[in-house]
Amino acid sequence: MPSMVVLIDSSVAKPRHPEKQKNTDTPILRKPDWIRVRAPVSEGYRKTREIVRSKNLITVCEEAACPNIGECWDKKHATMMIMGDTCTRACAFCNVKTGLPSALDNREPNNVALAVAEMGLNHVVITSVDRDDLNDGGAQHFVDVITAIRIEAPQTTIEILTPDFLRKNGAAEKVIDAKPDVFNHNLETVPRLYLEIRPGARYYHSLRLLEKVKERDPKQFTKSGIMVGLGESREEVMQVMDDMRSAGIDFITIGQYLQPTRKHAPVDRFVTPDEFRSYESLARAKGFLMVSASPLTRSSYHADSDFARLRAART
Repeated sequence: MPSMVVLIDSSVAKPRHPEKQKNTDTPILRKPDWIRVRAPVSEGYRKTREIVRSKNLITVCEEAACPNIGECWDKKHATMMIMGDTCTRACAFCNVKTGLPSALDNREPNNVALAVAEMGLNHVVITSVDRDDLNDGGAQHFVDVITAIRIEAPQTTIEILTPDFLRKNGAAEKVIDAKPDVFNHNLETVPRLYLEIRPGARYYHSLRLLEKVKERDPKQFTKSGIMVGLGESREEVMQVMDDMRSAGIDFITIGQYLQPTRKHAPVDRFVTPDEFRSYESLARAKGFLMVSASPLTRSSYHADSDFARLRAART
């Protein structure tokens, strides 16, 4: 059976409830040609859909209508949700449902691990919604999933995409000490836009979280990403790059923000492919081991092959 990567994700779910939005309805800009992708019709896509259906899994790929679903599913890459589909925050860019989440499923870590083993995955990405309702923000659940995968599929490398664990003392340390291969936490945007785009988070707390990973485990790869097209300036993006490098971050992703619905933050502009190539060159010059910058780049896009290149870059 060919190797596959499954991205275990709950950062996006069903359309959010309009009553929680502070934004008025905004028009969705027409996408340029470089954003458009073909509808998924390949045999590989159909086979991945069958795997997902047979295991009763929910995918972010479908729920969020991800533009990369055709390409990723053709290669047997699928993004699954863990820790529920309800977030305790209401970020202006994210399509996740906000509310009081359900209790964690104690069977989930083992179920995820068994699925990873059965599929023969080389690399797996695990993320979650923000769980401010939990005393540790869900940190122990991350640890339990990592531990279960290491038992059932010891050959699989593990990448986690965590919430910020804001005001959860000791939570980040739990996850760092579980020693995932990659610790990812997205800054999402430039500091000036946080109150508008990511009001429940704090830029310097998120930056400090990633810096803490390197202090506690220097060998652990760190990764973070931002969206562009929200109204940020080029100079602000360059400053975020510098902040990331000061925190020792190894891998940066930069992608185009796409407005999920009229209730979300509007797209300020579509950044051109040439501008993305320029950002990539700048990031490499600043010393990142790995850079992924393109209109369709997402945090978990090409995660398996990118990890292989990341690991090779360190040697």
